[in-house]
Amino acid sequence: MSARTVTTIPATILQHTSAPINEFRKRRVAGYARVSTDHEEQQSSYEAQVDYYTNYIKSRDDWEFISVYTDDGISATSTAKRVGFNKMVEDALAGKIDLIVTKSVSRFARNTADSLSTIRKLKESGTEVFFEKESIWTFDSKGELLITIMSSLAQEESRSISENVTWGHRKRMQDGKISVPYSRFLGYDKGENGTLVVNEKEAELVRLIFKMFIDGGTPHSIAKYLSAQGIPSPGGKPKWNTSNIQNMLQNEKYRGDALLQKRYTVDFLTKKSKKNEGEVPQYYVEKAHPAIIEPAVFELVQQELARRKAIGNTKNRHSGAGIFASRIKCGECGSWYGSKVWHSNSKYSISTIYRHLPRNEQTNSLNRML
Repeated sequence: MSARTVTTIPATILQHTSAPINEFRKRRVAGYARVSTDHEEQQSSYEAQVDYYTNYIKSRDDWEFISVYTDDGISATSTAKRVGFNKMVEDALAGKIDLIVTKSVSRFARNTADSLSTIRKLKESGTEVFFEKESIWTFDSKGELLITIMSSLAQEESRSISENVTWGHRKRMQDGKISVPYSRFLGYDKGENGTLVVNEKEAELVRLIFKMFIDGGTPHSIAKYLSAQGIPSPGGKPKWNTSNIQNMLQNEKYRGDALLQKRYTVDFLTKKSKKNEGEVPQYYVEKAHPAIIEPAVFELVQQELARRKAIGNTKNRHSGAGIFASRIKCGECGSWYGSKVWHSNSKYSISTIYRHLPRNEQTNSLNRML
């Protein structure tokens, strides 16, 4: 039996990039830089990263500089809101980048799932990632294992930081320390030691809103009036929403108290929060700061809100058009009394006192009043 002969046929193209092995072509390289907060002390770190990777890539004769993609003040626990990161991945998948250079695995992503899925997509499209601090190349056979370990450690670090921050916030709440989003919270400014100080100009607007509601106005009509007057909303927008008014009318801070931890973070990775319905402790601080609305007036408003809600639950709409609106009901059939208007679209308009209306006419009348 003759001896078996095996002939080796050498590879002619690179496994991941499909480029010819013997063809020399500069690798198109991009850098990625990110800092997790926009604090002033971190700006130097951000600018230093951009400058470093620009010079580092350009110093290599075998690399062609493409760009340095950046995200400033963006968290690494999710890639969803990282515009620079997503643009870089998009360009890489489009075949514009051969290699991405970044500082470390934690700079790339602290979310293990995001990190691995992104690296695998890039690898399939022929784009390699180099993590300088850990000296990991994703085309290396051990690369994915090392990245999994490092990403898991980075994710665990994020979880630990999140728990420490949450503990700090809850300790402040237990101590009765209050904080509000001052830029979109009417009536108060931040005083010394983080205390709430009444902003008298804004406080007048708060008092006006409460007064209009007590006088019979609805959140919708109050929002419409404020928008028409050109008064900006708490968020600085020209148009007020009904929810703006409702939230203000129910906010206990205007009576000088504070209910803390109304919402809580469900998942540190997604940053998703939900209304606290008893899952975590709440803290009620009485006389926490100067009141804008007298407690007795605030309680009156809460009672009126509850009364109007009860009317809404009976499928009848509250109206602030008159003192008898939604207040007089027929004892026989349950229909509401309302005003009758003749020639409502002409100068001969005549309105009578409230009288009993049939159900179909009752609805039309209430719609006119609203």
